[in-house]
Parts: sequence; structure tokens; C-alpha cells
Amino acid sequence: MHAKITTDQGVMTVEFFAEDAPKTVANFVKLAKEGFYNGLKFHRVIPGFVAQGGCPQGSGTGGPGYQIDCELDGENQHHDKGVLSMAHAGRNTGGSQFFVVHSREMTSHLDRNHTCFGKVTDGLDLVTKVAQGDTFSVEIVED
Repeated sequence: MHAKITTDQGVMTVEFFAEDAPKTVANFVKLAKEGFYNGLKFHRVIPGFVAQGGCPQGSGTGGPGYQIDCELDGENQHHDKGVLSMAHAGRNTGGSQFFVVHSREMTSHLDRNHTCFGKVTDGLDLVTKVAQGDTFSVEIVED
């Protein structure tokens, strides 16, 4: 299983880290299949750092109405370019908001603090082209 994130800039294909972050992947897949992400915006883009989306209010303050635990012990818990990671307001407070990493240079402090749950494998060039306010949708593709 993988995901296609369609943005205003094009389509990014994401492979999940299902072994390292099974509950986080399951949560993202569930929300995507329910259509939760369709039409949401990347509400926060910091060049050289991340593009963040998944807030239903478009402000960075909302979520799905529940929280999930962080999964930080797997081997793929390193924030490299193209990695999808859960945003949160403190340990074990994630829900629907996620970010896509722009660069390793400014993100090593996030390692083992935010759950990495996938990586862009096609469309990596789009990661840094996504602009604040761009909309997106997520489609889950069964392999």
C-alpha cells in the first residue's frame, strides 16, 4: 500500500514506514480513505524546513477530534528530504496534521521526537515547490 498526495504543484507518491510506525500509518490511511484530507491546505510552509498540512481549520489548530501516540523507536526515524512526519503539540498529541521535510539540514532535532511514517519516492522535486495555501488530497493505493 502507498499514497498519492495530489497538490496544486503535482502528485507525490509516498511509501509508508509500516513496520516502524504501524499505528501512525493506519491512522493516516484511515483518515485518507474517509476523505478527511481532500481539499485541505498546506497551512504552514517554512522554506528549507517543512510543508505542513492536515488541519481541517487551515490554521494549524485543528485535528480529527482525537490524539495518537508517537512511535519513535523504529529504524526510519530520521527526518530526511521527503519524509512524512506527524506534527504535534507535545508528545502523544498528534492526530491528522503532518509535515513533509524539505531538507535534512534543519530537521535533525525532530528525530525521535516526531513520528516519521513515510517518504516521498516519486515527485520529490515537488516537496519544496508546495506553497503555503496550496490545497491537497490523499489517495491510498492498494499494492
